[in-house]
Amino acid sequence: MSGSSTEVFDWLRAHHTMTLATQGEQGVWAAAVFYASDGFDLYFLSKPGARHSGNIARDGRAAVTIQEDCSDWREVKGIQAEGHVVELSGEAAAQARALYGAKFPVVGKLAGAPAAILQALAKVHWYRFVPERLYFIDNSRGFGHRDEIDCRDGRP
Repeated sequence: MSGSSTEVFDWLRAHHTMTLATQGEQGVWAAAVFYASDGFDLYFLSKPGARHSGNIARDGRAAVTIQEDCSDWREVKGIQAEGHVVELSGEAAAQARALYGAKFPVVGKLAGAPAAILQALAKVHWYRFVPERLYFIDNSRGFGHRDEIDCRDGRP
């Protein structure tokens, strides 16, 4: 890979929204969710009644994309990843919330949060996307340039 893991980690920390693709009884589904990262792992929250949450409960396999919004193909840069999602509970959910709250202060500092945020957060579940393989796309290095990272080797 010409891009380093450090470059990918920095890129993940600098962005906020991923598209999560899941498979369920109604077919494939994609949803945009905010995320926080720890190494390659991506943490997000969702309502348990959301279509993607139901899909995850039946089959944790998933794919994600995170990309720049641009109009010139030479500026295309982003992440494509495949792996699985696990629902978190207990200490793991608390750690996810702390990580997420550090990136999104409205979740981390609940004392001053609006009532609507507090009510919504009381109903969400926490999830971790664990990639098995990740591709770092960078068209500034050439059309369709992507570096593959096998995330199963040497997890940070």
